[in-house]
Amino acid sequence: MKQRPRRYITGSEMAVIWDRWEKGDSINEIARDLGRYHSAVQGAMARTGGIRPAPRRRSCLSLTLAEREEISRGIVVGHSIRVIASQLDRAPSTVSREIKRNGGRRRYRANKADEAARQRALRPKTCKLAQNPALARIVARKLTNRWSPWQIAGWLKRIYADDESLQVSHETIYKTLYIQARGALKKELIHHLRRSRAMRRSQHHTQKKGNHGQIIDAVSISERPAEVEDRAVPGHWEGDLLCGSNNSQIATLVERHTRLVMLVRVPSKDTKTVINALIKQSHKLPRELYKSLTWDRGKELADHKRFSLATDIEVYFCDPQQPWQRGSNENTNGLLRQYFPKGMDLSNIHQNKLNAVARQLNERPRETLQFYSPAEKFAECVASID
Repeated sequence: MKQRPRRYITGSEMAVIWDRWEKGDSINEIARDLGRYHSAVQGAMARTGGIRPAPRRRSCLSLTLAEREEISRGIVVGHSIRVIASQLDRAPSTVSREIKRNGGRRRYRANKADEAARQRALRPKTCKLAQNPALARIVARKLTNRWSPWQIAGWLKRIYADDESLQVSHETIYKTLYIQARGALKKELIHHLRRSRAMRRSQHHTQKKGNHGQIIDAVSISERPAEVEDRAVPGHWEGDLLCGSNNSQIATLVERHTRLVMLVRVPSKDTKTVINALIKQSHKLPRELYKSLTWDRGKELADHKRFSLATDIEVYFCDPQQPWQRGSNENTNGLLRQYFPKGMDLSNIHQNKLNAVARQLNERPRETLQFYSPAEKFAECVASID
């Protein structure tokens, strides 16, 4: 049986692949629409770790494909090098070198010569982390502590504001991780990222589906004071349950002004257990720093009135299927999946472990806080009320 000739992915197809990938389409969808195998598309993207390469630009001094075709035609009709060079308005030495390095007059082919020139022009620049081992060690240490490349880059810029040699962009960190040819950071460090994928891909905002239940006498988020909305005043929190397998869960709380995280062990999802745990947690904070709580529409807070009576904390509820209204909490729950993956049984997680995870999150610098950490900002709030 005659073997079918192999089809290589063309440049135009790669452009479509990268456009679709950056929009968030899956490899299966892209491959199906292009009439390609999944493995072919994945292999083409894996060479650069799922990161779109920078567009290549030919130097204005280089010979073009059209000029090489003119050289090829000149050779066929028997023109001398000087005549060909004169027709192209190029130096004879340029034409002579072009012909010699591509097989001579008998074997010169314009397309092959043009492709060979493109390959010779590849001169990958040594990345900053490979040039600076001290900086690479700092970055690797922070990655091990589960800092994101964005947090690392912002923190370095703040701490070493006067030393550019110890600053690096988050894109450089990502590219060094996913393109191992750079050779500065170990591939294993990818597993410390929030999403430990083999290839980098665009971010997605997932939203919960379905009805989370009707809450009696729920106060809508639209009635929340303006000071809560603009995050100008500390003491307003967002909360939700992070669920695991076997009907296990933990309560997650995030302060809107400082982004401080608190994690609470919740043995059961029934409203009595959840409310009791939240009441106990609220007593650990100064009253000035716990004024309101914004929650999802989950029935675990059906007994919200008892919580408010016991703590004097107002409770507001998001609109149905609008989790973005508690954006800080949703983002934090995504971060927590790095520690507590989906499908993990959370029932045996001790409160000390939850406190350690919360402490690690609170010590990370945040861009929205000018790369100060939530712990630093919350400490300022505590000091201001003493």
